[in-house]
Amino acid sequence: MRAVRMTAPREPLADAELPRPTPGAQEVLVRVRAAGICHSDVHYRAGRSRVEPLPLTLGHEVAGEIVAVGHGVPEHRVGERVALHYLVTCGNCVWCTTQREMFCERALMLGHFTDGGWAEYIVVPSRNAVHVPDNVPLEQAAIMMCSSATSLHALRQGRLAVGERVLVIGAGGLGMSAVQLARILGAQQVVAMDRDAGKLAQAEQFGADTVLAEAHDTPAQLAERVREATGGHGVDVVLDLVTSEATIALALRAVAPRGRVVVVGLNDRPLPVDTYAGLIGREATLVGSNDHTLQELEELMGYAADGRLRLGDVVARRVRLEAAVIDGVLDELEEGRGVVRTVVVPG
Repeated sequence: MRAVRMTAPREPLADAELPRPTPGAQEVLVRVRAAGICHSDVHYRAGRSRVEPLPLTLGHEVAGEIVAVGHGVPEHRVGERVALHYLVTCGNCVWCTTQREMFCERALMLGHFTDGGWAEYIVVPSRNAVHVPDNVPLEQAAIMMCSSATSLHALRQGRLAVGERVLVIGAGGLGMSAVQLARILGAQQVVAMDRDAGKLAQAEQFGADTVLAEAHDTPAQLAERVREATGGHGVDVVLDLVTSEATIALALRAVAPRGRVVVVGLNDRPLPVDTYAGLIGREATLVGSNDHTLQELEELMGYAADGRLRLGDVVARRVRLEAAVIDGVLDELEEGRGVVRTVVVPG
């Protein structure tokens, strides 16, 4: 089978021909129909986040159809449309049995620590294969496995309550889901911020009030614009999907008393925090958000099936399963340009 693999950090990806995998006990073989290209993949290729063992097939946003099952999996699952929970865990530890499987000590992430979905086929435990309703396109189901799921988990971490106000910093793939999910969960106002006017216009179509972040604006100036947009109140929950020194400073200035700032974006550098002005003085909370749960993926499928979560316009481009093509998309993302979401279609 064809696959696109990472062979070494900071090197171009490589095309490969691999044996078609065979499902073992309690596993399924999935023919990949769509696999998203995520900004996390930029960090993996650049060596900013460890990937092993190399060479490894990347791709952690995966959807397709089950074409074979291993021992213990009902035969009727063959032909089922599925999307894949990217955390392959033991299923038995205290974390797995309490729906906090991201902390499983044996967890392996697809496309990070075990082969992912930039390939024609992939084998996963049957419990990782989440049923996709017939009216949900597989391309949309694929990106839900990371961008939508990460956004939903972050809003849960922020303890969003009905009637509260939300700021989404970064109107990319995660941001488009975050705007919609905040509304689904009962936010009375959602402010989206980005430097790309086109992305903000799309976020506005999903129900966001938007603020354009000009490159020369300071965090204090941007926070004031957020306060103006919320009638002076500030926001109760901030999702920082970028996470830089500037965005953290902005978030802590824009949050209302007793508000929650949820850190989602990856950054490998220490970030300064003014503990009194940013946290103590407002009794604000700074919280991290890591991955998501299988239960949240199933919840998302329900939102997509009933039309509340709309991702058709978010999938802006489809590309071939070729290393050079995917490298080009990753280059665009690393340079801060490119479309909201690109999906690999193996064919």
